[in-house]
Amino acid sequence: MSDLGSALSITSSGLRAQAARLRHVSENIANADTPGYQRKTVRFEADTGARDGSVMVGPVQLDRSEGTKVFDPSHPMADATGNYFSSNVDMIIEIADAREAQRSYEANLKMFDQTRQMSASLMELLRK
Repeated sequence: MSDLGSALSITSSGLRAQAARLRHVSENIANADTPGYQRKTVRFEADTGARDGSVMVGPVQLDRSEGTKVFDPSHPMADATGNYFSSNVDMIIEIADAREAQRSYEANLKMFDQTRQMSASLMELLRK
């Protein structure tokens, strides 16, 4: 029964990690048109406190690449030459990351549900 508990723990940590990733991707998409915004990324790390292989989200990191230089002398953030830097968010990358995170989330959810069903079936067999 502890193997099923470990499986539930691992899949739930995966659900939390992918939910955090989706949250940051959605923040990036929402700020794609914000001048100077830097794209946020997260890494997954092994949860050293758990012995079952769970994952956790590491610190949020900012993508340090420069945004596109835009010429608009009327923009409040424009410098003396009339240029400002837009965000460094690439919508194609964000959409691909969102799709990957969503599919990983769904896979973890399916595994969680199957483990829960196996656990319920096992408990029912033990009662008989």
